[in-house]
Amino acid sequence: MIPQRLSEVARLLGGELHGDDVLVDGPAYVDSRAPEPGGLFVAIAGERVDGHRYADGAHAVLGSRPTAAPTVVVPDVTVGLGRLARAAVDRLGVPVLAVTGSQGKTGTKDLLAYVLGASAVATRANNNNELGVPLTVLRADAATRELVLEMGARGIGHIAYLCEVAPPTVSAVLNVGTAHVGEFGGVEAIAAAKGEIVEALDPDGTAVLNADDHRVAAMASRTRGRVLTFGQEGDVCWRGLALDALGRPSYELGHAGAWAAVAMRQTGAHQVLNAAAAAAMALAVGRGLDEVAERLSTAEASSPWRMELTERADGLLVLNDAYNANPGSMVAALDALRALGRDRPGRTVAVLGEMKELGDDHDRGHDEVGRAAGGPEAVDAVVVVGEAARGIAEGARAAGVGEVIVTAGRDEAVAWVRENAGAGDAVLVKASRAAALEVLAAALLEEGDDAR
Repeated sequence: MIPQRLSEVARLLGGELHGDDVLVDGPAYVDSRAPEPGGLFVAIAGERVDGHRYADGAHAVLGSRPTAAPTVVVPDVTVGLGRLARAAVDRLGVPVLAVTGSQGKTGTKDLLAYVLGASAVATRANNNNELGVPLTVLRADAATRELVLEMGARGIGHIAYLCEVAPPTVSAVLNVGTAHVGEFGGVEAIAAAKGEIVEALDPDGTAVLNADDHRVAAMASRTRGRVLTFGQEGDVCWRGLALDALGRPSYELGHAGAWAAVAMRQTGAHQVLNAAAAAAMALAVGRGLDEVAERLSTAEASSPWRMELTERADGLLVLNDAYNANPGSMVAALDALRALGRDRPGRTVAVLGEMKELGDDHDRGHDEVGRAAGGPEAVDAVVVVGEAARGIAEGARAAGVGEVIVTAGRDEAVAWVRENAGAGDAVLVKASRAAALEVLAAALLEEGDDAR
């Protein structure tokens, strides 16, 4: 955070200062268990937990009532936090690069942050809501040269609000899919909400749009900024795509008639689209194509449980993509599993759990994923975790997958994989966040007779 007195925070927010007028020179934070030295504790009064009760010992507090620590009191803490972040953005005057989409947001954000380097402050994990975006902004200081922000939405108007907090210089829309369709009420509503990010641009801003997604490409008419597309048919594109034995893509990245070689360290052909989006955003703020390609070739996965590939001592590969799931990301992960299996002697095993927030598309979405496991290059075995995901099993059987098992929960799924998978096999673990299948992935990699 740019250093400022607590009285200045009160003045900016129209709040009331209670206690000493301390200097705040550390980041804002909401978790009292991880305090920031010199930082501002944001006391949120939620349905289950009231942050004001944990303010003792904080350096400074933003809250809706006084605490034992120096506190700025405002009527609505979330609104106050957003206003404080907006003041910081205006004061910093640096490019704001914002990304949204139904899938791939976090991976693209991580790649972009790495390409830009240490001068960028970026969203951690997927803290992309009305708390996460301002908290990210308030980590910036005088050394910050770019802000990289992931923006999520649960309905119409959410991204528009985030863009008021941090007006974007470059806005990217990756795709429009069925993630959270149950909350939105339909795919067209998702498109309307995602497009708010390009509507927020000034005429000198840049909208980075996926040329291969017709709903995203159509957003060109919704922005005042210039348009830079990415994709197989985009302004930023690729050619000569190949996957190595670990499913890592290599290709040539192209823009404006120039080409540069990229050899990524992350698994999955879908990483190429994310990388092209990140490249387009970096190019929009003046980075060169060769520099971007070189950085993409050295980027490692930086957010947990996203296409994490680990090889056990006995040679079993575990692809942990358990952070979240929707039909599109499930299909992409299954394609990555197939790529891993092509050059290995063993079987491919997909351990899949429920996808949440699909609304009326719940059954159809799960059946679609199961069918995607079949086909000419079918996955050898599909292990479904929990009755709620049974539709995956039905789709997989219909698509000709040879072995399909429905388990009651994580423990039974772990037991099946331990009994039936070993050296030379590749195992994918994926479901929505609520399923917590990262626990299952970790259990498969625990030390034992045949593991490190």
